[in-house]
Amino acid sequence: MERLGEIFLELKEKGAANINLVTGAHYVPQIIEALDMARRNGLDIPVVYNSSGYEKTETLKLLEGYVDIYLPDLKYLDPELAQKFSYAPDYVQAAKAAIGEMVRQTGKCEFGEDGYIRKGTIVRHLILPGHTGNSIKALRYLHETYGEDIYISIMNQYTPVRKFVEFKELNRKVTKREYEKVLDAAVDMGIQNGFIQEGETASESFIPDFDYEGVEKNTP
Repeated sequence: MERLGEIFLELKEKGAANINLVTGAHYVPQIIEALDMARRNGLDIPVVYNSSGYEKTETLKLLEGYVDIYLPDLKYLDPELAQKFSYAPDYVQAAKAAIGEMVRQTGKCEFGEDGYIRKGTIVRHLILPGHTGNSIKALRYLHETYGEDIYISIMNQYTPVRKFVEFKELNRKVTKREYEKVLDAAVDMGIQNGFIQEGETASESFIPDFDYEGVEKNTP
């Protein structure tokens, strides 16, 4: 874990605004060990836990005091869709519990003078083509449950990366009309703390290039 702790410190030295841990649930004990080491050596920038929302609360409880900002998805509020697209019929139940634990830990969102978030939970929802009803249900649940204690990011960047035979509705991008329908519903609900996307966002440029840059230690 020494190398991971070094990477955290190297990112700080390069000017990173935070340490962003993406889909790290299966490495939580190692992450905690690395954060302990890095903090002993001066790491003082926020830690972000970037998650699909499909998490166990027992795992999240281990991260209390280590994570400043949670960035989960709420992909579905329809168990049938969760089973159909993700083979996870318990996704809704698991994600609701996970987000509840995240908000318990962070409380309301807090921002610094520079505009960057310092503490809190931002829940992302990606609209799927042909499923605006699922999106509206998800937003309503989040707003009725957490009000303005969280921020909600309403995303239209779904990008079909291959041709689906079994899920033909996923072979296209979200239309402008579909996105506006969901945004109008969010406004009607009274959602104030949120982020939206403008213009053309469905692109493979949103898919990271996992090339291991920064992982190997540079040697003279």
